[in-house]
Amino acid sequence: MARKFLVSRFALALALSSGMAVAVAPPAMAKKENKEKAPAADFSEAFRKAAGPIEKAMTDATGKLPAGAGPSDYEAAKTQIDTALGGDGKAAFEAAVPTATTADDKNALGSMMRNYGIMAKDLAFKQKGNALMIESGKLPTDKVGAVNFDAGVTAYQLKDWAGAASYLKAAKGAGYQDPNNQLDLILADAYKRSGDTGAVLQLAKDDIAAAKANGTAPAENSLRNALQQTYSAKELGPSTEYAAMLGQYYPGAWNIAISVVAQLAALPREQDIDLMRLKYLTNSMTEKRDYFTYLEDVDPRAYPGEALKVINDGLAKGTLNATEIAADKSNTSARVAGDKASLPSLESDAMKPGAKAGTVVGAADVFLSYDQPAKAEMFYAKALGMPGIDADKVALRLGMAQTLQGKYADAETNFAKVTGPRVTVAKMWSAYAKSKAAPAAN
Repeated sequence: MARKFLVSRFALALALSSGMAVAVAPPAMAKKENKEKAPAADFSEAFRKAAGPIEKAMTDATGKLPAGAGPSDYEAAKTQIDTALGGDGKAAFEAAVPTATTADDKNALGSMMRNYGIMAKDLAFKQKGNALMIESGKLPTDKVGAVNFDAGVTAYQLKDWAGAASYLKAAKGAGYQDPNNQLDLILADAYKRSGDTGAVLQLAKDDIAAAKANGTAPAENSLRNALQQTYSAKELGPSTEYAAMLGQYYPGAWNIAISVVAQLAALPREQDIDLMRLKYLTNSMTEKRDYFTYLEDVDPRAYPGEALKVINDGLAKGTLNATEIAADKSNTSARVAGDKASLPSLESDAMKPGAKAGTVVGAADVFLSYDQPAKAEMFYAKALGMPGIDADKVALRLGMAQTLQGKYADAETNFAKVTGPRVTVAKMWSAYAKSKAAPAAN
């Protein structure tokens, strides 16, 4: 189950392919500056001497790069730089590192090292440049987030999960968002891979809270990450909350949302049937075991009409085959005619002024199973104030019957009345009602 929540490989590949291009060369390390312009950069003399030839080689080579430069252009530029620096550009950079003592030294050298690393396809060397720029503290405010994001992505590619998380967190803190909107995706995965599951959950919680405060739908990835963490920790309450939101805002995820809750709650048959009814309603029954679970819950002897509906649906979708279900279908079909014939009498008995609670609730249950929610609503509503009933069950199923008729506000009122063990299913149905009352924009 947990694999279903992992970051998709495609999404990560898209995010990791957005590395920054070769940047503009750093400020020239001239000894004199125009006093009317910005204050002179503080370059040490040792650094000017060591880095001067590097700056010239880099400027000459990068100046020839065409717009939209590609791998072959970068390779040619690297060769030019290596030649200008005596055949080994990387060695020249390494020799200059000890001379970079001031903040401006580190920023300038870091920028050139990063660019050389890109051209050389040397991620580790590129990362040294990123680290120097960030360490210098001289990055322009509007570049801090972008450089930290690039450092985070590079660290991720180098499998430095803790480093990736640190840089990406800094990028997020600076208010940066990459063009593909994947920063949170990579950050969450870096946290996971570094074993910091608490940070994964907190990141998701923060994003969900921010979305709620803004009146927008939480990001699907944030909901999935939160659900994965609480599911792994076997926390039913929080898992139900996140599963409900996931289904509410992203209807295509109802299968996962309901499956997670079903596994953690391990509901008794008489309660699980209402969760399976939601799974059927949301068209989320995709596996053979879904159908067999529903059939076991519904019990063809109790609700043959509903059981036959489930069997026929499984056969129509090809999830069940005629041979394996033949005996069940035959036995169930044989019961339906007689069961339907008893409905008028059942309704009449439940309508009587002196009808007992069991008779009224029983009639409501049967009409609900035959997809007659209006009659089911009538009898559940009648039963709600009667002594001796299971008030939580009646309130839940009254809400279900109302939901099936599109009475979403009334349904949510009744779902909110449910307490005790049935509250888990009530929250899932309530989320479905909310999703129908105000469909998500995505």
